[in-house]
Amino acid sequence: MARSYFIRTFGCQMNEHDSERLAGLLVADGLEPAATMEDADVVVLNTCCIRENADQRLYGTLGHLKELVDAKPGLQIAVGGCLAQKDRERIQEKVGWVDVVFGTHNLTSAPGLLRRAETEGPVMEILDAPAPESGTNPLLGTGAVRELPYAAWVNIQTGCDNSCAFCIVPSVRGPEVSRTLDDIVDEVELLARRGVTEVTLLGQNVNSYGRDITKRRPLFANLLRAVGAVDGIGRVRFTSPHPKDLRPETIDAMAETPEVCEQLHLPLQSGSDRVLRAMRRGYTAQRYMERLTAARAAIADLAVTTDIIVGFPGETEEDFEDTLAVCAEAAYDGAYTFIFSPRPGTRGADMESSFVPADVIAERFARLKTVVDRSALARHQARIGRSEETLVQGVSRRDESMLAGRTRQGKLIHFAAGTTAGTPPAGALARVTVTDGHPHHLSGRLEEVVARPRHRVLIPVASA
Repeated sequence: MARSYFIRTFGCQMNEHDSERLAGLLVADGLEPAATMEDADVVVLNTCCIRENADQRLYGTLGHLKELVDAKPGLQIAVGGCLAQKDRERIQEKVGWVDVVFGTHNLTSAPGLLRRAETEGPVMEILDAPAPESGTNPLLGTGAVRELPYAAWVNIQTGCDNSCAFCIVPSVRGPEVSRTLDDIVDEVELLARRGVTEVTLLGQNVNSYGRDITKRRPLFANLLRAVGAVDGIGRVRFTSPHPKDLRPETIDAMAETPEVCEQLHLPLQSGSDRVLRAMRRGYTAQRYMERLTAARAAIADLAVTTDIIVGFPGETEEDFEDTLAVCAEAAYDGAYTFIFSPRPGTRGADMESSFVPADVIAERFARLKTVVDRSALARHQARIGRSEETLVQGVSRRDESMLAGRTRQGKLIHFAAGTTAGTPPAGALARVTVTDGHPHHLSGRLEEVVARPRHRVLIPVASA
């Protein structure tokens, strides 16, 4: 009987895609997926370190796994990803029952490290640059085990060349390295032949994609057009862009390529110019709004979301009021709001004397949520009565009588299953009329099924 694996992912879309690739590597090495940690012979924790609570979640999970390790001789525990890259030897020193530690640059080595650990004991391998073999296979994601057979992450670059004062990513992911445009398009073409209809292009700063190849101008606009032209691909998304690198040609490519969805995630982080300078973001609030305005003018029906950090060291009440003002003007469709988390080795972590008191941050965080939810609710209610092209994800986890899907704007929409139009399977395209809007999702009524999926439906349950 084959050994089984279970992967738990902490963090962003890049981590999720890494986990899918890792699952594909483990399957190729003869392992089978397990339904739960308790059923697995190998448990892999793929980690994030962007905020302090990610550290706490990892070590808390490892603590809970100790009982499972004691009860199941031969169980292997592996820790990979960004936190492994950061903490290195500390993980096995602090948690003695971890068998394998690997970092962000040698994911492809994980199966071999697990085999080594069976005979040699605990193994730790962290590289400070990508492993040579990591760049030899241009079709990086085609062997991945994906949760959604009709949608795929496509990695277009690794690393980051920015120096934001709050961000640890450059130190754990390294400098920007872009894949060639031809390699990316080849991967998307193969994914399309396998039934994938929606791809999301991934990078730490997608707007700068290709700058390391050309040594001058980025190639992201060219990439959007090339991926949109792939036969079978109906939707193209991307994350994450940097406002300072959002160029007119990228906006034009979004507007002129029908397959590129009307969705833009444009991280603001702060509306205060003083704080933006301290963060080393490379733009002012005015320049940010100019680029957002240009994007909305060019791209019809554009939905815009953002990231905002509350409590960056030295943030005053006036600074925070500036952030609220920009948020109100921008009228976002949604926002990911975070409390500043000092990360070791970043400039922000060295500003301890200027840390904002926790009670002040909590009060500001609540005020920010009110402003963001107000604009999101208004934008969602403005869509009542509209017919939305919806990619069906499956049964809602919140209500099994409902289906869940994503509109072209990336909005989650819930609608009743089993109507006269039938129950569309996961991966189908449907027309859904919006019946109500809420701060974080839409409600709707299924009108018709436009297209059946081209893949074999494997997983009918969607995130809600």
